[in-house]
Amino acid sequence: MFAKILIANRGEIAIRVIRTCKEMGIKTVAIYSTADRLALHTRMADEAYCVGEPPSAASYLQMDKIIEICKQTKAEAVHPGYGFLSENAVFAQKLKENNIVLIGPSAESMRIMGSKLAAKAAVSHFDVPMVPGVNHAISDVEEAKKVAKEIGFPILIKASAGGGGKGMRLVEKIEEFDAGLKMARSEALASFGDEAVFIEKFVTKPRHIEIQIMADNYGNVTYLFERECSIQRRHQKLVEEAPSAVLTDLLREKMGAAAVLVAKACNYSGAGTVEFLLDANHHFYFLEMNTRLQVEHPVTEMITGIDLVKTQIQVAFGQKLPFTQNDLKINGHAIELRICAEDPYNNFLPDIGKLERYRTPKGRNIRVDDCVEEGSEIPIYYDNMIAKLIVFGETRNIAIANMKRAISEYEINGVTTTLGFGTFVMNNEDFISGDFDTGFINKNFKTDTLELLNENESKAIAAAALLAFKEVSAAQPLNNINLPTNIDFDQWYLSRKTK
Repeated sequence: MFAKILIANRGEIAIRVIRTCKEMGIKTVAIYSTADRLALHTRMADEAYCVGEPPSAASYLQMDKIIEICKQTKAEAVHPGYGFLSENAVFAQKLKENNIVLIGPSAESMRIMGSKLAAKAAVSHFDVPMVPGVNHAISDVEEAKKVAKEIGFPILIKASAGGGGKGMRLVEKIEEFDAGLKMARSEALASFGDEAVFIEKFVTKPRHIEIQIMADNYGNVTYLFERECSIQRRHQKLVEEAPSAVLTDLLREKMGAAAVLVAKACNYSGAGTVEFLLDANHHFYFLEMNTRLQVEHPVTEMITGIDLVKTQIQVAFGQKLPFTQNDLKINGHAIELRICAEDPYNNFLPDIGKLERYRTPKGRNIRVDDCVEEGSEIPIYYDNMIAKLIVFGETRNIAIANMKRAISEYEINGVTTTLGFGTFVMNNEDFISGDFDTGFINKNFKTDTLELLNENESKAIAAAALLAFKEVSAAQPLNNINLPTNIDFDQWYLSRKTK
C-alpha cells in the first residue's frame, strides 16, 4: 500500500481523506494557501506545505508546485478530492509523467468525460438514452435555430466544458435564442476557457438522479445505487438522499446498467458518478459524468457500508475491487444537507465572517463532515460550504425525523447558513411525499414561507416553556404570579413578542 499520499485540496474533503488515510496507516501531506495557514486540514496532516496566496489560481491550482512538494516529501500518490484539480486532465497527465499516482481516472478518461460533447459521442455507441438535441458544438446560428424549432421549445443551451450551471441558458421561444446563445457562450468562455455550446431539449419536471460507480484497473465496474439530487439552487445541490423515493428496483437496475456502460465507454477506473435526468414519466437520459468523488458521497456510504475513499485508494494502488455487484445491497435511507454560509432569505447570497459559536449535533445515525471550529473565519476565496450534515434511518421517514432533530441541535452563530432552509425542506409536503423535481425551490421556497416556519418553531418553543411553567406553578405555587388558565396562546405569544 502507499506509504504517503498528498491531498491536493482543502476543507472538509481534505479532512475526510486524511482520516481514511490514518485508518489505513498511510502518512499524509497537506497543502494550504496563506489564508488556510491555521485551517484544520493543515493541522491534521502529518506534514503541511504552503502553495501560495489565497486566490485558488495562486495556490490550490499550482500544478507544478504541488508536484514539486510530492517529490520533496516522497508522496507516491495524490488525492485531488473534488473541485480544484480533481477533473483536470493536464494535471493527471503531469502526475503520470512524474511517476506519481493520481487517485482517480486516467487523463484520457477525464478528457472524454470532461467535454459533454465528447462524452455524448462516446456514450452513443452503447445505446445509453440521451436527451434529444444537437450533439456537436453550435457553429451556424441559423442552423441551430432550425434544429431548436425541430426539437421544440423550451430548450437548453449548454456549455460543453464544466458544470455547476455555468454557461447554461433556458430559452423558451425563438425570439430569445440569439440573446441566450450569446450569454451562454460568454459565460462558458469566462468560466472554462471554452465557448463551445450545444442544444438540448428542456425536460419538464426533471429529477436529477446520479449513479455512483466504482471501477478497477481490471475491467470490473460496479454501481453503488443512486442518489437523488433534485433540490438545487442555481443548478447546485443543497439536499441529497439515497436511495431515491421514486425509483423502482427495475428502473434502478436499468440506470445502474447504463452507468456501467458509460464507465466502460471511457475505460474508467476509480470512483465516478454518472448523472441522469428522470422525466415525469420516469424515462431517464444521460446528462454527464463526473470523473471524481462527489460532495454527496457520504449518503452512498451510509446505505452501502462501503468507504468510497478507501476503495479509491485501493484501486489506485492496483488492487481489484473488494466487492462485486452481487455483494452490494441497499440498507436503510440517508439524507445529506449542505451547510453553506449563505442567506436563504436573500437569494442564497454568500456570507462571510467569524464563527462565534459552533456546536454540532451528536448521537446515533448522525454524521458531520466539516472543516471549521469555533472562532474559524469563513474566507471569501473558496466555496462557502462549511459542513455536511448526514443522517441515516431505517426508513426514509425516520431519516427525515433524524435530520430535523440534528438540525435543531446544530448551533452556528456569526454567519448566516442554510440550516433554516434544511428545516423548511424536511417539513415540506412535496419533499415528504417524494413528489418533487429540480424546480422545488422556485415552486415551494419563498422568504415569507421560511419566516412563517421560524415563527411557528418559536411558538412551539414558547408553548413548551409555558406548559412547563404551568406544571411547576401547580406543584409549587409562586407568589405574585398571575397566570391565566384558559389562555389564547397566539394572543399571548404576540404580546410577549412585542415586549
